[in-house]
Amino acid sequence: MLLLAPPVLLFALITWQVVADGPLVDLDERLSRALVHPDRASELLADLGNVQVALPVLAAALAGAAWHGRAGGLDRWWLPPLAGAGAMVLVPVLVAPLKEWTDRPGTPAVPPAVGYYPSGHTATAVVAYGAAALLLLPLLRSPAVRRALVGVCAVLVAGASYGLVRRGYHWPLDVAASWCLGAVLLTGLWLLVSRSSRRRSAGTPSRRTGPS
Repeated sequence: MLLLAPPVLLFALITWQVVADGPLVDLDERLSRALVHPDRASELLADLGNVQVALPVLAAALAGAAWHGRAGGLDRWWLPPLAGAGAMVLVPVLVAPLKEWTDRPGTPAVPPAVGYYPSGHTATAVVAYGAAALLLLPLLRSPAVRRALVGVCAVLVAGASYGLVRRGYHWPLDVAASWCLGAVLLTGLWLLVSRSSRRRSAGTPSRRTGPS
């Protein structure tokens, strides 16, 4: 629970500032004006948060984790991939009502509209790429490969986040709030996956293979 406290508290602070139009919002808008520069590169980076791009990556990781667990005869092999899919499902469940409640307008770079807080594209990128990494890490033995996987996923999330702000699709606080939401969901997934890995490393018998 201690791991969840920082992102939850930070999200609450950001949300309070957005709803109350507090000092952080003024700083947020000034930062956005300094960063916005719509171009093709920023649009392509923002697309990394599209479901059409992020979900196939997560789906491949889910399939790989499920196949590896089932082929290895692990007890409850389906639990980590199911939890990864569940984390992704929770993204729209959490983001949609928050958009409706906060009713935040978009930046001057997009047509007049509301419902931009928090950023659904950022949350999608954080959870999809982050969950893919968490599910695949226990399957990798090489520390270098593990570091590379984490690095690639971090670059994808950072690229999507930067692209969304640079293109003007979202205010920086929209993106930061979605990092917090994603951190909460990924922490829950990490706790489950790490527990499953500890059970496997401890030699927990599976129903398929019997006692070792």
